[in-house]
Amino acid sequence: MITTVLALLTGYLIGSIPFGLVLTKAAGLGDIRKIGSGNIGATNVLRTGRKDLALLTLILDAGKAAIIALLFKYISQNEIIGVLSGVAAIIGHNYPIWLKFKGGKGVAATLGLMIAMTPVVGILTALTWLFMAFTFKYSSLSALTALALSPVYAIFFESPIISLIYLGLAVLSFYRHKENIKRILKGEESKIKLKRKA
Repeated sequence: MITTVLALLTGYLIGSIPFGLVLTKAAGLGDIRKIGSGNIGATNVLRTGRKDLALLTLILDAGKAAIIALLFKYISQNEIIGVLSGVAAIIGHNYPIWLKFKGGKGVAATLGLMIAMTPVVGILTALTWLFMAFTFKYSSLSALTALALSPVYAIFFESPIISLIYLGLAVLSFYRHKENIKRILKGEESKIKLKRKA
């Protein structure tokens, strides 16, 4: 019980670190929350035109959930505790205590957790995102499709409990993307742009 509580608390606090905000401020780009979607994640960092910072944000956001999950899997010798600590990191990213609980949408962190703890499911989910992103150019639609399919992948390659956890993460992601969903339905959602603005 103590290990589980420690895993959840540590996961939440590590997940709360807003790498996108920290990196853009350090680079002299100001507050990332005041441009684009106002999100602190890699997609919004990309809107600054800094692909390097967007990639680093992606790696760090994915890594914080992955590393904490692997750490507590090792400490507890229990895969589920490891996964739950990663889930806590995702919740921390979405609702960070340092930013008055106004955070990102947790897509990179979720993919990081899946790749670290359930590699086959994680890779299939990431490939789904890439396929949707290259085909339709909508980051939000790509994320929602990929995460919606992750519980299905988990049923085939993992276990019912892992599938259930991933279903919960998919529901959380749909909730966090509710404004994006409205814009998609209205045809107003912005597309992924890799070229830097003049």
